[in-house]
Amino acid sequence: MADVISLSNQKKQFLSDKVSQFTESVIREMTRQAMLYGAVNLAQGFPDFAAPAEIKQAARAAIDSDVNQYAITWGAKNLRNAIARQMGVWQGITVDPEKEVTVCCGSTEAMISTLLAVCNAGDEVVIFEPFYENYGPDSVLSGARPRFVKLRPPTSGAGEWAFDEQELRAAFDQHTKAIILNTPNNPTGKVFTRPELELIRDLCVEFDVLAITDEIYEHILFDGTEHISMASLDGMRERTVTINGMSKTYSVTGWRVGWAVAPEKITNAIRKVHDFLTVGAPAPLQEAGAAALSLPAEYYAKLAEGYRVRRDHLIPALEGAGFKCFRPRGAYYVMTDISAFGFDDDVSFTKYLVKDIGVASVPGSSFYRDPRDGARQVRFAFCKKLETLDAAAEKLAKLAR
Repeated sequence: MADVISLSNQKKQFLSDKVSQFTESVIREMTRQAMLYGAVNLAQGFPDFAAPAEIKQAARAAIDSDVNQYAITWGAKNLRNAIARQMGVWQGITVDPEKEVTVCCGSTEAMISTLLAVCNAGDEVVIFEPFYENYGPDSVLSGARPRFVKLRPPTSGAGEWAFDEQELRAAFDQHTKAIILNTPNNPTGKVFTRPELELIRDLCVEFDVLAITDEIYEHILFDGTEHISMASLDGMRERTVTINGMSKTYSVTGWRVGWAVAPEKITNAIRKVHDFLTVGAPAPLQEAGAAALSLPAEYYAKLAEGYRVRRDHLIPALEGAGFKCFRPRGAYYVMTDISAFGFDDDVSFTKYLVKDIGVASVPGSSFYRDPRDGARQVRFAFCKKLETLDAAAEKLAKLAR
């Protein structure tokens, strides 16, 4: 009896050690702060304007046609065919829609499904920082250890974020299972160049490493910048998982339709994880996705130009308020330096900004392993109507007074 009492006093924590290694999403928390204070939300990357009428009609038509039950677990055939077709059109990559495509609940699920499918305890995953906040936690949840390589900001606003070749090489060893590459990049707006991608390719081949690429912003490019898929490079087709989705290109972040394209053996593993993780993405929205991927090339040109206008609308307002801006070449975010404002750190500044100024942003520290590395940076999203950006600019102008 004494033994039973002794055991009952040893309280179990009921929590995985993994969850102590990361926080909840700071980006989503800043949206909640924006709602609490009635601030203009330039924090979370979702558009506040309408999605294309064609794809909304396609979704309605699918529902009206009773496409309301489970699709094939790894994705509706129409959508998988469209994904394969588009990979060929835009990147010259031949994809088998039956064996190499897995449709997931957004690119976020595609990423965690991929990491769970390929990583073992003791593996390491190389991640460029600043990084989209999911990548570190996803690596931890998959049992791997993230290793970070810094992207350093340009000395001038018009320059490029860059990494040190020797630092990147030093991150690769016999434990490296994968590198996560996000291009165009969130939060920096960096678009990796062909020489940079070829360097990464060479390391992947030398160390027998998988490249997992997040290409969700592939069509949002500025200033003549070119998006290059890692899988299109010689030697990388069989060691690349390409992740993408509908959210950013078609302004439907809430639809949660994404995908992973990978060689058959890796795809089989991803499909197993995906099946037991979420079963499948929304069936009628997958049919709408097939319609979206059939839009003409003019749609994508107009999309990019619309975001260029928004970028060039917001940056002068930020600079006029006292921010140093790092001009993005892709995606729809602007990273800024806040040194001029005299705050001790980015978190206290963003709290002041949302509560007292009325604009929500994301503290730069949330994109780094060590918060001190982002303590002078703040990210703004410009995927908003011009009226929204004007409202934010009017509020931000108070900083310069």
